[in-house]
Amino acid sequence: MNRRILLPAAYLPSISWFCALLQGECLIDLGEHFIKRSERNRARIMTSDGVMELTAQVVRANRPRQPMHTMRLDYSKRWQKQHWGALVAAYKGSPYFDHYAPRLQRFYEEEWSSLVEFNLAILSELCAIAGVPMPEISRSYVEAAEGDVDLRPKQNGSAFYTEPYVQVFADRQPFVGNLSFIDLLFAEGPAAVAVLKRCQPAW
Repeated sequence: MNRRILLPAAYLPSISWFCALLQGECLIDLGEHFIKRSERNRARIMTSDGVMELTAQVVRANRPRQPMHTMRLDYSKRWQKQHWGALVAAYKGSPYFDHYAPRLQRFYEEEWSSLVEFNLAILSELCAIAGVPMPEISRSYVEAAEGDVDLRPKQNGSAFYTEPYVQVFADRQPFVGNLSFIDLLFAEGPAAVAVLKRCQPAW
């Protein structure tokens, strides 16, 4: 049964976020309000020391009720260089890092006018790599209708159950689910989409 799944414009979206793309009609809402400390500007990756959070810095993050499409990136801090350095350090030993890294590096070398532009550009590239559909986009706020699955509220856990895979630091760190999709991509390469297809909704 087709269902409409409402999604935020996420930074390096989680595995759960990507699983949603294979579950039905998906819609990214750019008219919703920015939520601090959420995947709109924060991603989780695995490092040799455990999970690390990467936060894309935005201007006036503390101002309430700001539509996502108005959020501008803050380049007063060198977060892009820090993020790329963290990604290289974390995943250079993974099976598919050398294959995909050149397609992602440019996002950390260019300046983007807004958080949404940055997020959607990365998402488009990841969708192309994985061969999954790019979701529809709404620039105005979308009211959830009966039967919709609304994944916009800040999530404390995964919206999908996913099977474990061999993470890059499996010899020293326990498996952690629902990291950024790039964790799965660097580990499994072309087989990553097969893992997504086996996701089970938690709702």
